[in-house]
Amino acid sequence: MIASFRERFGYGDGVRVFRAPGRVNLIGEHTDYNLGFVLPVALEMACFAASAPSRDGRFRVYSENRNASREWAAGEVASLKPSKDWSDYVAGVMQQVLAAGFAVEPCNLYVRSTVPEGGGLSSSAALEVSTALALLAGRPIDPLELAKLCRRAEVEFVGMPCGIMDQYISVFGREHAAVRIDCRSLENEIVPLPEVEILAVNTMVKHELGQSAYRQRVQECRTAVEAVGGVESLRDVDLPRLEAAAARMPETVFRRARHVVTEDQRVLRFVEASRRNDLAEMGRLFVASHRSLQHDYEVSCAELDFLVDAALEIEGVFGARMTGGGFGGCTVNLVRPDKAASFRAAIAVAYRGRFGIDPRIYSCRPARGAGEAASPEK
Repeated sequence: MIASFRERFGYGDGVRVFRAPGRVNLIGEHTDYNLGFVLPVALEMACFAASAPSRDGRFRVYSENRNASREWAAGEVASLKPSKDWSDYVAGVMQQVLAAGFAVEPCNLYVRSTVPEGGGLSSSAALEVSTALALLAGRPIDPLELAKLCRRAEVEFVGMPCGIMDQYISVFGREHAAVRIDCRSLENEIVPLPEVEILAVNTMVKHELGQSAYRQRVQECRTAVEAVGGVESLRDVDLPRLEAAAARMPETVFRRARHVVTEDQRVLRFVEASRRNDLAEMGRLFVASHRSLQHDYEVSCAELDFLVDAALEIEGVFGARMTGGGFGGCTVNLVRPDKAASFRAAIAVAYRGRFGIDPRIYSCRPARGAGEAASPEK
């Protein structure tokens, strides 16, 4: 990273490199913006941001993955408006770091990510958190405040009404464990995982419906909350209470809420199953989660459904489900370690045979959260 920075910007002294991981969510989909429970793991796949003070009073960012750059004068940052491209994640974080009271010296940023874009593995949060750390340049910040700051950048500048899960797990990730996040209290619980291979399979598609449907689901959940009455969010609703209020909401809204209410319970049961090494139950909950996302929340697609159904026919698979926002991206699969290689081969053949696409398959080893990856050169 330092050598690439030097080649791009012409100097390499004082460069610091910061890393923030992507994530795969094991279970708890579309529950975070409903203040419920989620169970993600941080990944070894990460975004790296190399930074050093600029010499001309301007902010610059270069994305190696996109071979694209943007730059701004220091005085422009506070008044920037969205450009509707990748640089909005950087610009939004810049504004939030300034709004949080940190003085930010103009700098050059060189960004490289190993988190696949559009795969539902949170490449955007990894970019946000690594950028924030690079701008802070080693100055201390409360980890939770860092996650909140990066979420605000995505909600207020990028315009995506997301929950806090992605930024939170990028900051708080733990090796060898998942992190159960309470998206209302923002407390977490470290959840050790049994010996199992976690494999994500990328459909290599992302349907355009994704962003508009996400916003629609957020609104549908708000409608359900209003229909139930007397609650802050769907986190406060159990299934009997939801069913009692069904007549006061459209049938589609009821099904959206039913997914969220039952998914919160699946997260809690999954944590219990993981603690007792009950992989069969963990797999069953995976499949139940996917069917709920497929039929009640309707955020799956033909490619995701095929990968789940095909995986369940392969020896050594405990469970499979879509992960992320939906309409493409990845499935996540719990696989017996000695069957991981044969699973990779079988699922690739099946998917290629059905869609003519070679899927990418990632081993999802739980990794540590964000931090500095390299110290300044001496």
